Amino acid sequence: MLQTIKDLAIDGKTVFIRCDFNVPMDEFGNITDDRRIRAALPTIRYCLDRECKVVLASHFERPEAGKFDEKFSLYPVFKRLDTLLKIKNRLFFDDSKSPEVVSPRAKELFAQMEGGDVLLLENLRFNPGETADDPEFAKALSRFGEFYVNDAFGACHRKHASIHAITQYYDREHKAAGFLLAKEVNFFAKVLEDPARPFVAVVGGSKVSGKLQALNRLIGKVDKLIVGGGMAFTFLKAQGYEVGRSLVEEDLIDEARTIMYKAKKNGVKFYLPVDVVVAPELNENAPVKYLPTQEIPAEWMGLDIGPASTRLFREALNDAHTIMWNGPMGVYELERFAKGSIKMSHYIAESHATTIVGGGDTADVAARAGDVDEMTFVSTGGGASLKLIEGEELPGIVALQS
Repeated sequence: MLQTIKDLAIDGKTVFIRCDFNVPMDEFGNITDDRRIRAALPTIRYCLDRECKVVLASHFERPEAGKFDEKFSLYPVFKRLDTLLKIKNRLFFDDSKSPEVVSPRAKELFAQMEGGDVLLLENLRFNPGETADDPEFAKALSRFGEFYVNDAFGACHRKHASIHAITQYYDREHKAAGFLLAKEVNFFAKVLEDPARPFVAVVGGSKVSGKLQALNRLIGKVDKLIVGGGMAFTFLKAQGYEVGRSLVEEDLIDEARTIMYKAKKNGVKFYLPVDVVVAPELNENAPVKYLPTQEIPAEWMGLDIGPASTRLFREALNDAHTIMWNGPMGVYELERFAKGSIKMSHYIAESHATTIVGGGDTADVAARAGDVDEMTFVSTGGGASLKLIEGEELPGIVALQS
């Protein structure tokens, strides 16, 4: 059982919270989607209500380690936190621009803190010790809190210092999951172990290789499996179709056949696109055609599912009681190849089923479609949610339980 922050005696203490503030920003450093910041607020406020000194830490993107770079700074997150938290006490930020992260300025601000204050450290990945899971860097971070709380579900699949190594400096009475992390883990566990049926999984994205384990596990759990996105072409090729220059993983064609065979053997209804949007190149201005999957021209590539496929998939979703969706149906980043993904988002949101949306690109599609509020649960972690679906143990969660 995963211990949560409610199990800790934190009143009046210092609490180090590992958050996931890896939010999308535009080229001017403006946050375009603050869902991950808002998702962390319940845990932060719980600590503030108990007069704790709260230290927040997060990574952001992949900066060059050992070097400060303004465009990877967490300063925009600090400004958004200031707007969202509305704390009556002080919100500090280490603006020393030090790649150390545990800088003299950070220590100075920490020493000034009183109960109800919050300190946000700079991007953890500026320090090379973070991604190296360095115990010395982890030890330095642990000095910012008598208690350690992990609320960064989106980073729990990584063995990094602030997720993994740091936990060795806290015993079981001094480390736990935040509300967001506990909610994510419990939701996926419940859905995978005891879903309301029919249970339909919608899986998309570019490659089969990235979702092979997930597909193999879902075959034993679901009643229907819908496959779209670039990965569908490996399955179509396995069925004998010519797919032109569409993305195909030739070395996984036999694996694709095996998955379809397992589906048939288990009585799982398996759906692939029946038509696609094709173009001669991946370009917003390229000419496009809507064609049956049997008729893709040799020099063209499939970049989205077609209208007949969206209707077929909607029919498959009609009687669902649980829908799990992970991966877009096409190259949704370009508007002319986004229609299939947007329509699938609408259909899933309009269903009467319990709907679980994997994080990352899938959550991004749901946000673009304006469907987030209609979904039962939108995960904050793409890679982490996929690992849970695959049945893997996440290093961040194992470390909390040890």
